[in-house]
Amino acid sequence: MNSFNTKRFLFVTLLTSIWINISEVFRYLVFVRQSVKDFFNPKNGIADMGFENILVWGFWDSLLTIVLVLIVWMTCKLLGNNSKSIFIGGSIVWLSVFVIFWVATANMGLCNWNLLYLTLPLSWLEMLAGAWLAMKLFSYYETKNNNDKRLIGNMESQ
Repeated sequence: MNSFNTKRFLFVTLLTSIWINISEVFRYLVFVRQSVKDFFNPKNGIADMGFENILVWGFWDSLLTIVLVLIVWMTCKLLGNNSKSIFIGGSIVWLSVFVIFWVATANMGLCNWNLLYLTLPLSWLEMLAGAWLAMKLFSYYETKNNNDKRLIGNMESQ
């Protein structure tokens, strides 16, 4: 990870976004959706899964993944490819996105505070797993790039 490589960054972001999207949808459908519907009962249109909602969700997950991968890249650049980078990178994104979102949502009376006992730990695990995946992908491509350079160097010297 010597320098920022846009192509590699986009590829790592794309692969990491698969995990983020699966995790987000699972957490929402299994743990959050019914609680939000019950909280706003009998108001219609709450927690719907229409086309517009899915588009916005796709944008949200893409932005979340871009931020996570960028923060992980920066922490790995600063601290190396280790568990400290995963913990710090994943936790920074979790605190700045999920904790702020859910605390603000509950504080405005838009969800029950008890929902945070479930959503916050699950979203933290999601961010840590996403940070681990991004770090592993960056490490893989860095190792592959170094091996390719050595191979080309050996071929040129022969």
